[in-house]
Amino acid sequence: MSATGTVEEAVAAAFREEWGQVVATLIRVTGDWDLAEECAQDAFAQALDRWRRDGVPRRPGAWLTTTARNRALDVLRREQVGAAKLREAAVLARDEGPYDPDHEDDSGVEDDRLRLIFTCCHPALPIEARVALTLRTLAGLTTPEIARAFLVAEPTMAQRLVRAKRKIRNAGIPYRVPPAHLLPERTTGVLGVVYLLFNEGYAATSGADLLRTNLCAEAIRLARLLARLMPDEPEVLGLLALLLLHDARQETRVDAAGELVTLEDQDRTAWDRAEIDEGTALLETALRRGRPGPYQIQAAIAACHTNAVTAEETDWADIAALYRELERYVPSPVVRLNRAVAVAMAEGMEAGLVLLAELEQERELAGYHLLPATRADLLRRSGHTAEAAQAYGRALELVENEAERRFLEKRLAECRSA
Repeated sequence: MSATGTVEEAVAAAFREEWGQVVATLIRVTGDWDLAEECAQDAFAQALDRWRRDGVPRRPGAWLTTTARNRALDVLRREQVGAAKLREAAVLARDEGPYDPDHEDDSGVEDDRLRLIFTCCHPALPIEARVALTLRTLAGLTTPEIARAFLVAEPTMAQRLVRAKRKIRNAGIPYRVPPAHLLPERTTGVLGVVYLLFNEGYAATSGADLLRTNLCAEAIRLARLLARLMPDEPEVLGLLALLLLHDARQETRVDAAGELVTLEDQDRTAWDRAEIDEGTALLETALRRGRPGPYQIQAAIAACHTNAVTAEETDWADIAALYRELERYVPSPVVRLNRAVAVAMAEGMEAGLVLLAELEQERELAGYHLLPATRADLLRRSGHTAEAAQAYGRALELVENEAERRFLEKRLAECRSA
């Protein structure tokens, strides 16, 4: 492999692993969200040139943060605006010296990324804006990726992000974890951010790979921090349990060639039993609190899968009932789509297809590739291969992830040859 290729891979890896930390630190230093993102992008661009010349640094994150911070301070000096902000930033920079990941402020929380989440999840912001803004700044997701995650148009999401940043700036929302008595009003938004962060890592909306393991690891790390911060909040424990139970299957979701492997075909002996045991124990602890919620219910669904020794032993009737309960908390068409699958597996394919037909008529999931993909799978299982092929074709028109595309193409070919 060429040196150029090696450096490009190093920069790409640094972006996946360090973007959130770099931006979070710059926001703390400058207080300017747009400037933080701009200077972070500039630092990554500089890395391509400098690392080719000087080699990849031992601590890429520290190099990127220092470079971006210096760039931000230069911009503030050149523009000669916000003298008070510049003085404050200069003091922070001088006090910090080289980048220190263990920097602590008076919030008592030693993590810029966690402070960033709580800032984004201020109750003054709409819930959708809270989640979207954090995915943009913390995870480095693009506006199109976030729009797809929310099933909205890209211009709509772009405006949502602009308004959220403006609201934080104009309202003077502080960059910190709030005191204990204010934590409950932020909890829903914070948990939503961590959940969607994990989901983007677990099933990337676009790109060549199905998995973005760094995002999964970051979500679990943040969930553990939240569990330490709010140990008596059952939904926090439920979320951590949910992430661990899903993550336990991560290594088996693609084969050695990077091809998608369905849940029923995964090697259950290769699942991470330690994560399953920890997730199950956390779920039991959460449920004993007697305050059920959507993350606990989803964790219970995941536990039904991970604790089944074989695919045939999966308790689909219990899963269908749990999805019905989840609808009470999250009346989402995606939840109904998942319930349709569980009903099909518990009661027969026709019962599931009836529920899918209702979703198709409502058209809330008109651009969501998993709706026709699910219909295709149920038709395939019931022997209607010609209709299944048509549905697979529709799913292929909508899918963005290349691993999922290859899987759907394989299924389509099987139906056409049947």
